[in-house]
Amino acid sequence: VPPEKPVNITCWSKNMKDLTCKWAPGTEGETFLHTNYTLKYKRRWYGQDNTCQEYHTAGTYSCHIPKDLALFTPYEIWVEASNRLGVAVSDVVMLDILDVVTTDPPSDVHVSRVGDLEDQLSVRWSSPPALKDFLFQAKYQIQYRVEDSSEWKVVDDVGNQTSCRLAGLRPGTVYFVQVRCNPFSIYGSKKAGIWSDWSNPTAASTPRSERAAGGCDPKGGEQNTTLRRELKQFFGWVKKHAYGCSNLGIKLYDQWRVWLQKSHKTRNQV
Repeated sequence: VPPEKPVNITCWSKNMKDLTCKWAPGTEGETFLHTNYTLKYKRRWYGQDNTCQEYHTAGTYSCHIPKDLALFTPYEIWVEASNRLGVAVSDVVMLDILDVVTTDPPSDVHVSRVGDLEDQLSVRWSSPPALKDFLFQAKYQIQYRVEDSSEWKVVDDVGNQTSCRLAGLRPGTVYFVQVRCNPFSIYGSKKAGIWSDWSNPTAASTPRSERAAGGCDPKGGEQNTTLRRELKQFFGWVKKHAYGCSNLGIKLYDQWRVWLQKSHKTRNQV
């Protein structure tokens, strides 16, 4: 049978000088007859038809235009499918190169611990090199997941920073982190921009909690002894230098600690 018209044409540019487009065959896909696909483009309102030459650069149904594209000029783009029984032409897509700029993912993604904080990780990365070649405003997204889960959590409010601190994490857990970039408002373009691919996952673990639930802190007694010794020294100084405070002592401190452990209602009664 004759081919169906191609659908779902999408395009993007990595450097504002090139353009890559991909599409899908009709709903029935290719028939038993071999089908040729040709991507064509031209400047809107004037200019002649041009034919893309570099096919299969981003998959089976794709083509890459490497150069000679103009900025601030809308282009008309369409795909023709043909076999021995006929020709089918897609709908025409109209776009401006500045509205479809994207980049490679951010590079040099590093994830590290934040001191001994059990629930936090620090994420740092470098801007994609292509962004340094033209005026832009960039925004970033982070997604992360625990090692034994396939569910990613996304952090949207990173803005144009190249670092972020993740909080509220599980102690002693391995996390995988990825970052992506969206160049927007290039030369005044009002479009939202196109997100890059996600960076390769980078792994790091949060510190393990030293106070396991229901367990004893082996250092607690030592720390408590040191605290009591320092308090005795402090109370001795107060008795010596502060008149009218002779009743201060470590016993009073112990009573205060017991009072803190009581419920709110019991504390009021006390």
